[in-house]
Amino acid sequence: MDEAARLDAALPDIDWTVPPPGATALAFSAPSGDLSMLTIGDPGNTRVVLVPGVTGSKEDFTLMLPGLAAAGYHVQTYDLAGQYESASAGPQNLRPPRPRYDYDLFVGDLIAVLESGQAPAHVLGYSFAASVAQLAYTQRPELFASLTFLSAPPQPGQAFRGVSRIGRLSWLAPGRVGASLMIWGIKRNFVKVSPGRLRFVNIRFAATRFDSVSDIITLMKRTPDLRGELAASAIPKLVAVGEHDLWPLRLHTGFAREIGAQLAVYRAGHSPCETSPNQLNRDLLALFSRAG
Repeated sequence: MDEAARLDAALPDIDWTVPPPGATALAFSAPSGDLSMLTIGDPGNTRVVLVPGVTGSKEDFTLMLPGLAAAGYHVQTYDLAGQYESASAGPQNLRPPRPRYDYDLFVGDLIAVLESGQAPAHVLGYSFAASVAQLAYTQRPELFASLTFLSAPPQPGQAFRGVSRIGRLSWLAPGRVGASLMIWGIKRNFVKVSPGRLRFVNIRFAATRFDSVSDIITLMKRTPDLRGELAASAIPKLVAVGEHDLWPLRLHTGFAREIGAQLAVYRAGHSPCETSPNQLNRDLLALFSRAG
């Protein structure tokens, strides 16, 4: 066990509503509306942008932020439109307005964040946001110094078909049903998170818009296939995943091989950013160094 793993094994339960020391909360004006953002580190340093997934938020990276800032990076993370403290952002604010949350909305917001500061930036997309990061990269590759896919859907198309145990049934559940089942399972704590984490999750669900979750679940049934574009890219890439993720490790291994990415596996589930933050930071910093 290395030092990073020892630190992760000793993580305490925390109050996830409290930002880490040195972090600043702000509202970022994006095409879909005001996005709630946390930033830490010297704005003159190379940027790292961490993007959470569906039902997630910027707080998912709380335990990672101080370490990345201490390593000399300017780190930004934000709640997706419709999620937690970005609940007021959404398709109704676009010009012209649109009826649903779609890939273009989330990609446009990410590109706006990347354009707002020093570029290229190191970008991590967590779960659904990995697909958003891939789409943004194919549109604006000059904004990216590296790409990390954390617990990302490893298959294009109907992404849930490969999920362990329930994948065969996922075809039957429309977006709203899938969203309801996901929220129910998280609230019931089937993944066994700590009491402090569970309290925060329930606070977050009280603010998150259900239609944003439902629309994202629908989008994940149309996950884009960008493996060819990623494989042709020369920037460093990392696929980071827990050994007990929603999708079997063999699928993540295949995805990493197909796009020419390094694979990092942790003794974790779907959320290594919460349970293995020091090990994930260690591997991110190694990735960043390869990008120069």
